[in-house]
Amino acid sequence: MKKLLQFSKPLLLLFTAGLLITSCSEDQENPIDGAELSQTELRTILETDAVSASADSILADLYASNNSQSGRNAPDCYEVTYTESGFTAVFNNCVLNGTDNANGTVTVVYSTEPGTASFTATYVDFYVGDIKLNGTRTFTIIGDPNQSAISFSVTSDMTAEFSDDSVITENGSREFTFTFGDSLETSTYSITGSWELNVDQQEYAVNITSALEGNLSCGYLTSGTMDISKNGLEVTVDFGDGTCDNIATIIYPNGATEDVTLDD
Repeated sequence: MKKLLQFSKPLLLLFTAGLLITSCSEDQENPIDGAELSQTELRTILETDAVSASADSILADLYASNNSQSGRNAPDCYEVTYTESGFTAVFNNCVLNGTDNANGTVTVVYSTEPGTASFTATYVDFYVGDIKLNGTRTFTIIGDPNQSAISFSVTSDMTAEFSDDSVITENGSREFTFTFGDSLETSTYSITGSWELNVDQQEYAVNITSALEGNLSCGYLTSGTMDISKNGLEVTVDFGDGTCDNIATIIYPNGATEDVTLDD
């Protein structure tokens, strides 16, 4: 289980780093009937998992510390109760991921199925900075960490509340695969899955139709497509042909396209 958490943390960070869209270019054509997916909406959709992943990072730090009694992991920062099936941690203003303070309760339960490396984390009024998280995330490892490729799935049923009173709920699954190569260029990762979001009463359905892929030498996703549905409008987001650049393209049903950049 410790290997699972130690491995999942860098992959989650890779996923977070790759899915930041911060600006967009002018439309090449007009979207159909004025309906569009805004840059803000797309950014929210792609960054949602990063919110939950920040809590996962804290969880990985806690587990990997092996109940360390020093520094920021000291007992005055959190209390942990261990059982045969997992543990419960109560955080009190902890800075475990180097940035945001953690407050609240998380309970981890290990899978009891033989041969299954899986655990479920339940967050109850858990704060990362000023974001409040409630819900569950289940992690299941797929494959052998000692082999050249490793995969794990993450199934989420989470609610995030922000300081501006906005609320995001997420329900769905993603599968992450990391393939170890001889160099950064040949060490690759891919993401598949589908999920639903509700952002301040606006609903979105997201489905990765061709695996989102990248490599460790490039700071961006380099290929793959995902479909996003909103109020009857369905668009495709294309992340490219494998070239390392910061461009993705939104494709509307009438063929209109809009380029977006993956950084400032």
